[in-house]
Amino acid sequence: LVTGGAGFVGSAFVRYLAGQDSTTILVLDALTYAGNLANIAPALTSERVSFVKGSINDAPLVSALLREHCIGSIVNFAAESHVDRSILGPGEFIQTNIVGTYTLLEASRAYFNELDKFAQAKFRFLHVSTDEVYGSLGLTDPAFSETTAYQPNSPYSASKAASDHLVRAWFHTYGLPVLTTNCSNNYGPYHFPEKLIPRLIANALAGQPLPIYGDGSNVRDWLYVEDHCRAIASVLAGGRLGETYNVGGNSERTNLQVAHAVCSILDELAPSKDGPFSRLISFVKDRPGHDQRYAIDARKIGAELGWMPSETFESGIRKTVQWHLDHQDWVRDAMSGAYRDWEQLRCRSRTGCVAENTL
Repeated sequence: LVTGGAGFVGSAFVRYLAGQDSTTILVLDALTYAGNLANIAPALTSERVSFVKGSINDAPLVSALLREHCIGSIVNFAAESHVDRSILGPGEFIQTNIVGTYTLLEASRAYFNELDKFAQAKFRFLHVSTDEVYGSLGLTDPAFSETTAYQPNSPYSASKAASDHLVRAWFHTYGLPVLTTNCSNNYGPYHFPEKLIPRLIANALAGQPLPIYGDGSNVRDWLYVEDHCRAIASVLAGGRLGETYNVGGNSERTNLQVAHAVCSILDELAPSKDGPFSRLISFVKDRPGHDQRYAIDARKIGAELGWMPSETFESGIRKTVQWHLDHQDWVRDAMSGAYRDWEQLRCRSRTGCVAENTL
């Protein structure tokens, strides 16, 4: 069972898993604004992949699916994940990320307790989380490790931290066989256009400003989404129960560096008659509580499971830009009315907001 499997990272995992082995995959997604069946369309051509529309907050539905499909493992991607949205409306993040995870854990616990010993030994609940639960780093601080104290600074990261703690508690209290991964910023194909990299690409191609928060010095560790999928599969197959594994791309970049990288590739692949795309870079008022730097120490997953990223930032960002150029129909469909309504709300709530394109 892959929850949130029509979102960005969840759908990448579904496509990855569908192409790797004979696993039967059930995708559960509520298809809110960022969920898109087109994201898993390539996988749905396989008879091994099926889809159910629904929420992890729907306990009767989740319980029924577990039993009807004899689920052997759960990978939980279902989450609200955009910091700006959490600042404007934290309630949905509390409901999905905390209450939803609780609901899923309880349904899983009841189902797990009904299994025979053989099935229990193989069952896994893998919870996908974020490096943002650890808070913010200074420019010279060591990277986040699995033992770094939680210090979430936004409603989004606080809700994910709470969900991580619930997953840990259900292992130590009830014996549910859980695993947790905390990843750095993902990027790649099918990325919803509210996030930095797809926003930069779409705006540049539309000749719109490329808005960068503050002075662009905020640092993130960028992880190509297919590398993340390989990591999750590795943890699911061989991770130690109850353990957390940090997953990073070894690719720290400032937001301004990311913008210049995107512009440089677009200058090469889709040059503008008006000149270099970097001319469109603009700086906007910083968001409240904007964390300065995230960085992941991924030595544990490397040492225990042999995982390491296969893409550098340079190779991954080129693939990402090329994919967006080749899939403009998907981008136009993703920039739906619901997305435009959100952009208008975001701009009304802040001064200095740059109007977005309307692809």
